[in-house]
Amino acid sequence: MSIRSTLRRTAIAAVAATAAIALVACSPAASDAGDDASTENPYGLITPGEIRVASLGDSKPYTFTDESGEFTGFDVELFTDVANRIGIEKVVFTGQDFSGLLAAVANGQFDVGVAAIGITEERKETVDFSDGYLAGYLTVMASPDSDISDEDSLAGKRLGVVQGTLQEAYAVKNFTDTELVRFPDNNSAISAVNSGSVDAHFLDYEAAKEYAAQYGLENAIDIPSFDAPAGFAIAQGKDEFKEALNEALHEAMEDGTWKELYEKWFPGSPMPDQYLPSDEQGEGEGE
Repeated sequence: MSIRSTLRRTAIAAVAATAAIALVACSPAASDAGDDASTENPYGLITPGEIRVASLGDSKPYTFTDESGEFTGFDVELFTDVANRIGIEKVVFTGQDFSGLLAAVANGQFDVGVAAIGITEERKETVDFSDGYLAGYLTVMASPDSDISDEDSLAGKRLGVVQGTLQEAYAVKNFTDTELVRFPDNNSAISAVNSGSVDAHFLDYEAAKEYAAQYGLENAIDIPSFDAPAGFAIAQGKDEFKEALNEALHEAMEDGTWKELYEKWFPGSPMPDQYLPSDEQGEGEGE
């Protein structure tokens, strides 16, 4: 057999193989396989049957790691309950710096961000959010010996903020005569207050309570912040995932699960009325 004949037969075989592959790709079986994949992973999770969560390891009582290194806190328990309600049993939390958390969700490194993340118009440019599930106060924490007692007394002071938080945004807008010092997390900022390298730290009210008990600091200023409730952050365009989370979240509110977790993690704190079961709304105000 000549070399030319062999090459011709090889070329014919290659064309036939390519045509066969094309037919298989267009066949009902291939289409069914795609449908099956969509059915098995309706929420577009990175790993079907598992939700990867970007969170914080030092934001007590919202999200933090316990002595064994496991994530716990109000947000952790609430989101785990919500995930279970939509049929996902495996929920994996990973600690991140807050400054990069939303970007990590937006670019697909994580399925969701859970860390008492306030919903703002600016953040909606990067990620989408579930409905709100928490509202509270912002606190300026300082030594009892400081002369900080109101917002005017912050003028000329060095104030710690965690980069990327609502506190940072609020301080930039409202504390214009204050020198802001940015930190990656609350722990490093509180250490700076204790060492005297900053005069105070601006953080969440609930987290401030923990540091007050641990270090003898005090809440010098408490500022209401109900205009940016916390929500679960998800990548834009994942509408089915968002709708499922919202439905499960409202179920957790209506059957009293949210209230039970709030009382566990925020004892003695005012309870936002809008998250209580419908037959109890109006009773939680002023608690």
